[in-house]
Amino acid sequence: MPKIKTKRSAAKRFKRTGTGKLKRHSNYKSHLLTSKSRKRKRKLAKASLIADVDEKKVKRLMPYI
Repeated sequence: MPKIKTKRSAAKRFKRTGTGKLKRHSNYKSHLLTSKSRKRKRKLAKASLIADVDEKKVKRLMPYI
């Protein structure tokens, strides 16, 4: 069997944590920042975990991570 290729777009967007969960960065942090509050921008800067229902889909895109 040949190796399965990793989807490079997914590999750039998601990272694995030490416990095996997947983390991602938030959307809406690239432009139009003047209309967003300081608190909102600060929360968007932090990484968050992927929902459990989406984890299977992302793992299929990245079989070796």
